[in-house]
Amino acid sequence: MEIILTAIKLLGGLAMFLYGMEIMGDGLKQGSGATLKNVLGKLTHNTLLGLITGTLVTAVIQSSTATIVLTVGLIGAGILNLKQAVSIVMGANIGTTVTAQIIRLMDIDSSGNSILTFFKPDTLAPAALIIGIILIMFIKKEGCKNVGMIALGFGILFTGLMGMTDAVEPLAESQAFVDILSYFTDVPVLGIFTGLVLTVIVQSSSAMVGILQALSSTGVMTFELVYPIVMGINLGTCVTTAMVCSIGSNKDAKRTGIVHIVFNTLGTVLFMIVMTIIRSTGGFGSLWTSVVDSGTIANFQTLFNLITAVVLLPFAGLLVKLACNIIKDDEKEEEILPEIAVLDKKLMISPTVALSEVAAGAIEMASLARKNVARALLQFEEYSEERSAKIQAAETRIDQFTDAADNYLIELAMNVEQLSDKRQHNMLMQCIRDVERIGDYATNFDEQAETLHHSKTHFSSAARHELEILGNAVLEILRLTVEALENDSDSTARRIEPLEEVIDDMVLHLKDRHTERLCEGTCSIDTGLVFMDALTTMERAADQCSSIAMLMLGRHNEEILKNHHLYLEELHANGDSSYRAEMENRREQYLVPLKNIK
Repeated sequence: MEIILTAIKLLGGLAMFLYGMEIMGDGLKQGSGATLKNVLGKLTHNTLLGLITGTLVTAVIQSSTATIVLTVGLIGAGILNLKQAVSIVMGANIGTTVTAQIIRLMDIDSSGNSILTFFKPDTLAPAALIIGIILIMFIKKEGCKNVGMIALGFGILFTGLMGMTDAVEPLAESQAFVDILSYFTDVPVLGIFTGLVLTVIVQSSSAMVGILQALSSTGVMTFELVYPIVMGINLGTCVTTAMVCSIGSNKDAKRTGIVHIVFNTLGTVLFMIVMTIIRSTGGFGSLWTSVVDSGTIANFQTLFNLITAVVLLPFAGLLVKLACNIIKDDEKEEEILPEIAVLDKKLMISPTVALSEVAAGAIEMASLARKNVARALLQFEEYSEERSAKIQAAETRIDQFTDAADNYLIELAMNVEQLSDKRQHNMLMQCIRDVERIGDYATNFDEQAETLHHSKTHFSSAARHELEILGNAVLEILRLTVEALENDSDSTARRIEPLEEVIDDMVLHLKDRHTERLCEGTCSIDTGLVFMDALTTMERAADQCSSIAMLMLGRHNEEILKNHHLYLEELHANGDSSYRAEMENRREQYLVPLKNIK
């Protein structure tokens, strides 16, 4: 019965430890935001920088698996290549040892020192819990909530660790436990295997090292027993990562998982050989039989991973070649469009990063839609079947991205927690649809031009000139929209609405003039209908740009977010000086020349 109670206490402490790590990791990931993507993408151009980057990122988000999964997602998005990923993987192994170094706070001997007493887990844990709950429940700022999650997770982690330590204390008096340990001591390979299997089961190398550190409090664990288990734990974490990397990934992502396994296996084998040689020659003296504490375990884990990474770093290129030989390129493999490749579900581990990649795809499609509109407007001047085929191909590409992004964002929604991310998510859900509609208008222009071509009719010179000026205004508002999205610029977004209002005035003016031409008989009814359809389509394209601008501005403005139609009414009626100045400039640029056409 006592064994069952001990097991329950140990597993309960482990559950709290894992939950605390999860909460703390979530807070760290949300607080770091898209910076993770920028750091991983920009600071990995050589293997040494990649190693350092992988170490730092893992130290921040407290999970080597999370770092590697995020890296795999960025490979799929085309931001990282395989060689960069290899160096990050090596660094992730080092970064994950930070958790063990934090846990070593258990060994602090305060000796009555009030400052050191505060840093002991039994004081620090409740203090962190108090700070965390205050920041989460009583301070509503988003940044404070992230810090609160980190503090709360830290407190829960140490509470679980203390629970595990208390649970294993009776084991120090158990002869059966001591006998089991002696068996592991005599067979180091068994220690490696045990560490590997338990890590695969628990799915966390940090948790397993934490358990080992808790067990060290019994005072009966020696270095010769512990070091093979630590190396086995290191092997176990790469099995979990490889499984994640192999699911629904491209070739390079799977190769990253292979590299992780090969790297950790080589490191473990080489280290075990060296340690065996040193021990057989009497090296390190009494270290082998000395009793270890949590600090010794943390130091060995850090040294093991650091030395392994430094030794194998020069061979990163060979590891890449080996992985490529194991997983060869498939010539028949279907090529995924780059804007769809960025929608990798593995990036959902960090919603901010995932949203930034969706935004990158949306920007690419917005730029493509603008080019397609420009291409379609040329059809009115001289219709081309070849150009029409390009327009249709681009439209298909935009539609495919829209469908993929819709599904991706719907699935991502359940992971989005931060207010800023929720607003970005909402903006992208609607913005992508607006971009898709702009793409549709390009095909509308193409179809309208095709109607004229097949009927062997054409617009009058005045009508062509009018469409040219209006088309230039529409292309300008599309350019501003793409620029606003590319730079995530609210100031550029504010320049869209004045131009949209001028385009509305231009369309109204042209419809009146065209009605006059119809009445005078200078324009045929068939041609007139196509002309009016073209005007309506241009007006709608400008409306979509206005919608995107309002979605962007609404992320940072509650007034716009609640009711952008009311905001627009107020803006049109009582716009500020900058709004009026921009609109006047656009009137001079487009409306005045339009009115001067004879």
